Amino acid sequence: EFCSSLAGIMLLEVFLVLGTVIVYFLLSKKKEETLPFKEGWWGKGQKPDTEEDKTVWPFKVETTEEELSDLFRRLDQARFTEPLENSCFHYGTNSVYLRKVVSYWKNQFNWKKQVEVLNKYPQFKTKIQGIDIHFVHVKPPHLPEGQSAKPLLMVHGWPGSFYEFYKIIPLLTDPASHGLSGEHIFEVICPSIPGYGFSEAPHKKGFNSVSAASIFYELMLRLGFSEFYTQGGDWGWLICTNLAQIAPNHVQGLHLNLASVTNLGFTHLLSILLGRYLPGLFGFQDEDVRRMFPFLKKGLYRILSESGYAHIQATKPDTVGCGLNDSPVGLAAYILEKFSTWTDVEFQNLEDGGLEKKFSLDDLLTNIMIYWVSGCMVSSMRFYKENLKRIGTQKHERLTVQVPTGIASFPNEIMHTPQAWAQKKYTKIVSFHFMPRGGHFAALEEPELLAEDILQFVGKVEKERLQRKK
Repeated sequence: EFCSSLAGIMLLEVFLVLGTVIVYFLLSKKKEETLPFKEGWWGKGQKPDTEEDKTVWPFKVETTEEELSDLFRRLDQARFTEPLENSCFHYGTNSVYLRKVVSYWKNQFNWKKQVEVLNKYPQFKTKIQGIDIHFVHVKPPHLPEGQSAKPLLMVHGWPGSFYEFYKIIPLLTDPASHGLSGEHIFEVICPSIPGYGFSEAPHKKGFNSVSAASIFYELMLRLGFSEFYTQGGDWGWLICTNLAQIAPNHVQGLHLNLASVTNLGFTHLLSILLGRYLPGLFGFQDEDVRRMFPFLKKGLYRILSESGYAHIQATKPDTVGCGLNDSPVGLAAYILEKFSTWTDVEFQNLEDGGLEKKFSLDDLLTNIMIYWVSGCMVSSMRFYKENLKRIGTQKHERLTVQVPTGIASFPNEIMHTPQAWAQKKYTKIVSFHFMPRGGHFAALEEPELLAEDILQFVGKVEKERLQRKK
């Protein structure tokens, strides 16, 4: 008698515990957590007691004659190493081609003309959390009657800059004049990530993607935008993702041309093993299979052969940064290699790294000059250390994204993320497109393709919002 009643009580306890666990899971699933806004202060020394000055002031790129003569002196004194025979770009930037770049840089490249190009869009600075934030802010040249511009925050990555967006800006602020649908017109804001380009570098440790997202959120609110769209690739992917997690009610839509999933679960691992043979089981499309397999070659080996820079930058950025900040030729070699391989991994087989197939030397050198004249190489590399030092344990990695998301998946991106994987993180994927061509630096390489994808994505989101209002 006693035994059976004890067993009954124990069973009841088990059911209560199970019930509690199930209820807890159901409730906790319902309440979607947001990512806390990171209130940091990144200025020098102690944080002052006074209220931060919220002024926004105009900025122009300017270079002194001293800076230019110093640059040319360094270019003249460059030391080159003979490359291995037939090594192309397999060992990194080929110095035979690098000599050509340096010769062009000294003799043909017109930085003053490029400064005019940089200054053709209005630029500004404002102090947020103790540091000066630089941004480009372009309004539509003309708005049709009854139409309003949609604010769009576009965020670059490493080793890029705000200049990556210069070709896509007119397609978004004036789509109709460029043969695109004029249904949605944008007002574009492209900030420099703190520590990149003309944004001041943080003076304190710990400035990561969540810090950058918090600063850009504050920037958008300061500019008077309580609702806006965001777009990013490379670090811009993570910063914009974090921004959508911090302010889901303010970010109307998130468009990405890189979507990486950091916390892989058991099903991900299983799909890596079996996805090639049972694609349907894991929700893979034929194109996913084509881009991902054989996984050893296209996944593992590629990560290993292409991530050495990230390991250095995530551990000892300042050491290698010293050399890059001191030598313009070293800086160019380091950056150009990424523009080669990340545009198309096959470009490693070419003597010139295929660099001029998709970009002009003027565009490539303008981006390099932004790093050189601002002296930001070391601080830009530190962003890897801050983001990767607690990988796998950060809150933003566990949280999903509740904001409507559009993903433009370019075929030559270093790592492919199938929609089936992305969906676990981004719960409201409104559009996922396999792009016909293009690589990592999509806005600079294929501005029309990217602009078209952004426009159709925003069209879908706006249509859904209208239906909800009805």
